[in-house]
Amino acid sequence: SSGINAEYGVLNDAVSIVMCDSVINFDDSTSTAWAITLGVGSFFVKFTVSSLVGVMFALALAIILKYVHLNKVPSLEFCTVGLFAYGPYFLAEGLNYSGIMAILSSGIVMSHYAHFNLSPVTQITVQQTFRTFAFLAESMVFAYLGMAIFSFSHSFKPAFVIWTLILCLVGRAINIFPISVIVNKFREHQIDFKKQFVMWFSGLRGAIAFSLALHLPFPNEKRRVIVSTTLVIVLFSILFFGGSTMPLMKLLQNIDSDDKVPTKHKKLPQSDEESEDEEPERRRHARFPSFTSHEDSEADEEFALSKTMEMGRSMEASQIPGETEEVWHGTKGFTVLDNKYFIPFFRKKFTRQEIQDAYTKMQDLTNQWHSDVEGGKLSDERDCDESSL
Repeated sequence: SSGINAEYGVLNDAVSIVMCDSVINFDDSTSTAWAITLGVGSFFVKFTVSSLVGVMFALALAIILKYVHLNKVPSLEFCTVGLFAYGPYFLAEGLNYSGIMAILSSGIVMSHYAHFNLSPVTQITVQQTFRTFAFLAESMVFAYLGMAIFSFSHSFKPAFVIWTLILCLVGRAINIFPISVIVNKFREHQIDFKKQFVMWFSGLRGAIAFSLALHLPFPNEKRRVIVSTTLVIVLFSILFFGGSTMPLMKLLQNIDSDDKVPTKHKKLPQSDEESEDEEPERRRHARFPSFTSHEDSEADEEFALSKTMEMGRSMEASQIPGETEEVWHGTKGFTVLDNKYFIPFFRKKFTRQEIQDAYTKMQDLTNQWHSDVEGGKLSDERDCDESSL
């Protein structure tokens, strides 16, 4: 649920920027109905065009990484990923569309297609570099929020603050629960009520809301009220909702574990048909032990305080010759089209020799790191012995 909540939060921020820009551009000289129609149309146009810009950049990167052998030069491969990652933002902003919406859609598509075309070294470098920059940016944003308490002249309206907070909670409930029911009809992995409740409870952050409030073209007094109210809601959501999210998730996990009846782990007899169905899966895991299914990873997942702790998968079974049918068999909806047409077109197919070479390269890097660490320890011990003599 933490991953779903993070993705929902990023999408919510992007949509908020586009919607706020559409509302600000309302034309007061026209009628209210026509202004609303223009605003809704402007929102959908900016949302769609910005998303398409990001998707085009991501798909272009996937094609380049698939057919151009940049993996032989990891530094060049990393620079290419960086340029295509931030290119959609600058292009969308230059066209007066939403840069954050473009970079969001680009990141989603890149993580699904282009990421698996990278060499193992570049995969690790890209993930850790981007996560480091994200963590630094997030830290600076919250530091700015803290300084904003003493940097601006405030005007607090308690009734306005309370009603704004209540309407935010009601609006999130109207948004999350009905949409989750609709989305579950098309999802293979359902969003249960507990995950929906965590999304509703822990989704109230507000760095984007505060920055939007600072740029509202209102008179000074009204602007101070809106900025002060936004700052109070942001700080309250961070301290209260953010601080109680982990205890809530652990409580829900304990309730879920108590509801399950403990059973002994013993192998039940299987029919011949079940054995035949599971044999290809066992063979695949025997050849590639690092591959784990989405369900297994969710089952073994533990709650983490940082979303930067987990590493993405380096390769999927669909990239191995002869494994595609076993991967998408039994799925439904867009997943079938994705696994049958899009993934084979945008993802690179690795030969077994390339997989073995990548494995050997990573082993060599690990051995080199281990030898450097051990060599440093021996050098330090030698220096200590010489100094003691």
